Amino acid sequence: MRKLEGKVAIVTGGSSGIGKETTELFLAQGAKVVVADIAKQAEVYVEGLVKEGKEAIFVKTDVSKEEDIQNVVNEAVKHFGKLDIMIANAGIGHPGTPIKDYTLSQWQQMMDINLTGVFLSNKYAITQMQKQATGGAIVNVASIMGHTGRDGLASYNAAKGGVVNLTRSLGVSHAKEGIRVNAVNPGFVETPILSGASSAALDHLISLHPIGRLGRSEEIANAILFLASDDASFIVGTNLMVDGGYTAI
Repeated sequence: MRKLEGKVAIVTGGSSGIGKETTELFLAQGAKVVVADIAKQAEVYVEGLVKEGKEAIFVKTDVSKEEDIQNVVNEAVKHFGKLDIMIANAGIGHPGTPIKDYTLSQWQQMMDINLTGVFLSNKYAITQMQKQATGGAIVNVASIMGHTGRDGLASYNAAKGGVVNLTRSLGVSHAKEGIRVNAVNPGFVETPILSGASSAALDHLISLHPIGRLGRSEEIANAILFLASDDASFIVGTNLMVDGGYTAI
């Protein structure tokens, strides 16, 4: 029996990195997937999935815009009849900047996408799940940077820290409705966000993980699948660390 048989899921940022691995894993596990993405390649990616016989649709989505999140939830229900799972994964990284050089517009962009986007995704998913009265699962993609501080990453640390506590609050608020809200907190992962890093920088990041390597997108996707599935039926408001031991030091 596939773990998500008959489920309908939205994956924001679902065409690259962790989001792409999650999309493909969910499809393999029987879910119908709405890929909510702003990336240019996302529509072509989903067209390829459909040609392979997968039940997926693409909805262009800027997660920082409330009307876009409302639309993608509506489209999920229109095409597939319901919404069971929301994966709030879309986000941006940051190369590191001293606070004195950081502009308000840069700060606001980070908050708009990495925190407000998660808030909106949760809000409209919960609203739809309440209408259905059949419960559901939400998995937010936070970060180890929501639990630790790192030089030059004040805005990223703050945004991901917000996701961590938003997850706790919503988990507690909606548990009795059968809506489970949890988060995964990846360590540094081999994704396009790190594609521009030097070999020296990558070696340094690897050294911070006791396991001796960076994470892989599929490892984070497996954790997301666990939290989204009935295997995690008694897990609410948790922040699952998937970090190779980074935060255990």
